[in-house]
Amino acid sequence: MARGGVNKAVVQAARLAILARGENPSIDAVRIEMGNTGSKTTIHRYLKELGEGTQPEETDAPVPIDDELLALVSRLAQRLKEQAQEPIDQAREQFEQQRKDLETRLQQAEQANTQLQQHYELQSLALAQESEALHSTQSMLQTEQTRNAGLNQALADFELRLQDKDEQIRSLEEKHLHARDALEHYRSAVKEQREQEHSRHESQVQQLQMELRQAQQSALVRQDEITQLHRNNERLLTENRGTLRELSLLQEQLKQSNSRQDQLLEQANRVDGERTLLQERLRVALLESQSLKQNVDEQLQINKSLEIELIKAQAEREESERLAAAVATAPDTARDD
Repeated sequence: MARGGVNKAVVQAARLAILARGENPSIDAVRIEMGNTGSKTTIHRYLKELGEGTQPEETDAPVPIDDELLALVSRLAQRLKEQAQEPIDQAREQFEQQRKDLETRLQQAEQANTQLQQHYELQSLALAQESEALHSTQSMLQTEQTRNAGLNQALADFELRLQDKDEQIRSLEEKHLHARDALEHYRSAVKEQREQEHSRHESQVQQLQMELRQAQQSALVRQDEITQLHRNNERLLTENRGTLRELSLLQEQLKQSNSRQDQLLEQANRVDGERTLLQERLRVALLESQSLKQNVDEQLQINKSLEIELIKAQAEREESERLAAAVATAPDTARDD
């Protein structure tokens, strides 16, 4: 089948141009004149039709048989050459098409490999960021655990202080009770003594009054001690209430710290899960990259096989041309004989 743009008129115009230059209008010359377009088989068919249409009328002079034989052998050699060239041209066109397809597929594979490499780099960067975030979270968790341990220690210290305060309060209350009992006992003793000594002589009244004043002074001292004990008790109660408030605040902070610690643990588990997912995606991307590389290697092997087939086809073409040249030179040798 003739290619697009090649017809009998175009072949005839190229043939006439070659004849006008005084050259032989061979198939290759006509094809070159047309810009290396058209099948040699089609050009040969058109040249044959044009040659038959322009043959001169037969004359009475007979054509030598050697010339006829030479022309026949030349035509046969030319046809052999054209027939040998046509499969070579087809094989070359097929090879060029396959080579272009392979180059296109190779470029696509390289682009896919580049995209996978970029994806791999992005995944690696994301994994590094997640690892850094996990490390930071673990550091924060360790800090919170240290702070929690400090708060627990402070809470234990406050509990010990609270126990000490409670012991002091109980001790003061016991002292207060002892002082009250002593005062009551003293008042009872004074009352009894006053009743017993009331009947004594008036000479002893003065002594009793003196003793009474001393007792009153002692009672005042005891009263001052009791007042001081009450004040100490109130102060300790106030300190105890403050200690209880601090304890409540520490317990609240401990609850918040435990809650934050749970959140950090949950965040660490979530980051660890995301890192595992990213590692799995990275492994799948690496497997896809290896598969694409293997496909590229297979395509390169196919390309090499096609190149070997092309070399074989060129060798066969050269062999055909050599045989055609041998056939073409055979009539000359026979004529010389």
